[in-house]
Amino acid sequence: MATIVRVNMETKEITQEEAGKYNSYGSRGFIARFMTDEVDPTCEPLGIKNKLIICTGLLGGTMVSSSGRLSVGGKSPLTNGIKEASSGGTAANDMARHGIRAIIFEKLPAAGDKNTYVLVISEESIKLEVMNELLHMGARNTIKTLRQKFSEKAGIICTGPSGEYMMKGAGVVCAAPKGEMRFAARGGMGAVMGSKRIKAIVIIPAVTSKMKYFDKAVFDEAAKEYHKMLIDAMPTIKKTNQLYGTTGMFKIVNELGLCPTRNFTLGAFDQHKEIGGEKMVELIQARGGEGKTGQSCMNGCMIKCMSTFPDENGKSICSTVQYENLSLLGSNLCLASLDSIARLNDKVNDLGLDAIETGAALGIAVEAGIAEFGNEESFMKLLNEIEAATPLGRVIGSGVKTTGEVFGINDLPMSKGQAFPGYDPRALKGNGVTFAMTSQGGDHTTGNLYGARATMPPLACEGQGDLSRKTQLQMAGLENMGFCIFSRSYLFKKPELFTKFAYGICGDKMTVEEFWEQGHETARLEYEYNVKSGISPAQDKLPEYMYRVPLPPHDSVFDLSDEEMQKGRLN
Repeated sequence: MATIVRVNMETKEITQEEAGKYNSYGSRGFIARFMTDEVDPTCEPLGIKNKLIICTGLLGGTMVSSSGRLSVGGKSPLTNGIKEASSGGTAANDMARHGIRAIIFEKLPAAGDKNTYVLVISEESIKLEVMNELLHMGARNTIKTLRQKFSEKAGIICTGPSGEYMMKGAGVVCAAPKGEMRFAARGGMGAVMGSKRIKAIVIIPAVTSKMKYFDKAVFDEAAKEYHKMLIDAMPTIKKTNQLYGTTGMFKIVNELGLCPTRNFTLGAFDQHKEIGGEKMVELIQARGGEGKTGQSCMNGCMIKCMSTFPDENGKSICSTVQYENLSLLGSNLCLASLDSIARLNDKVNDLGLDAIETGAALGIAVEAGIAEFGNEESFMKLLNEIEAATPLGRVIGSGVKTTGEVFGINDLPMSKGQAFPGYDPRALKGNGVTFAMTSQGGDHTTGNLYGARATMPPLACEGQGDLSRKTQLQMAGLENMGFCIFSRSYLFKKPELFTKFAYGICGDKMTVEEFWEQGHETARLEYEYNVKSGISPAQDKLPEYMYRVPLPPHDSVFDLSDEEMQKGRLN
């Protein structure tokens, strides 16, 4: 049975316990169940009663391709409700190989305790170390410093300066195999980490895995079948995922007229060819040097969607640039240069910020007259304000809602206080259902309908609610296992593999229908938690301007009926 590690930041006591009833829960499901049981829904997100949850999926540590994602959860300072954010990197597999399902940070350091703490996990011990030299250090150098001190292969989870300053747009950074930064970005969980004065978690790899299987033979059979599906699809994977990552979507999203442009006032960017996936790959291949495509952010992943974007001299600017970065830091800010986007993206990453939330906040900053569309320097100045933690920087670093409120701007692209990702819901109406109805706020990973565009027209007004609901259930199940979203097109074709994986790990016998019901349980627990937090069903909607302000080029508004919207609810 897996273990749970509890770290009391007030007393510095560290305890371990068997996972018990939580042994069948992973990632988002674990967070929903644990929060329901132990965290007061009315607590302050940055207060003493909130808990920071770091956990793996059920398949963490197994080295099954794309299954080693890390989840970070707690009560969100952005949405004021429950939140789970997911990341690649090596830490989840490293945790699980130590036999750990979750690390729970409880309470706060005493008022006079201003130390910066690092939790170090090795085969010999689990201990807190004071490392004040890391205070306000950027995420990149934090990873580098900790790997030099403890192990070049250590799994690292950390927060950047924005999290230490408790800015609401702060995420949690996870190191990929070569130290590249990956993110559990959404919901302000970096600020929760900062409130506990935890700068980082270091996991020194176990020599021998402590992973436990209920039935290894059944598990291995499922893993073999799943991996064969990936091998059979490898010619396509190499031409798409390994070459473009998610940036290949940019051209299509732009053609469909749902690409956030000019602070979500347009659905298409007229200079899209300069920043799309095709241009990115062209520059990576032409510039060479440190530029690469087809890299893994998790050990053992066969899909390899990560890339490194280089400058003209072949020196790395950023790893990795993905679709959300191109849209929120590119077209949304009217930047027509991949170099500009990559530089902003790298700065945002080093500060430990959510690129989606920050890109949307920078768009609002232009409306406030403190930045200029298409002007990289004006945006970099604001990021420097965040780094210096000036009053202005703290406003921008706290995301769309705070930025809009401070500057008196009402039309904000967000749901439940969290910025929309790279899909304007007026032109991809199924995502509008998801953004409005999910307890996670404006979050596409809970049920993105972009992939269903061939069977469900993005502008259709009927059928979107049922499709959103189905997709939300499927994604909750996928996330409980710890799988990356890129695996869904294969696993959803053979959902019986999920049941074999669950049985092989935990001994839970279930039908496919019962497996999907586990996803429903996760969503239901999240909904009930939010209601107790004060987030009523009346908040399950999009901002009013999206119902009345048309989005070019289709001049569409969000006009789904209330009846259609209710079909997407998962209470």
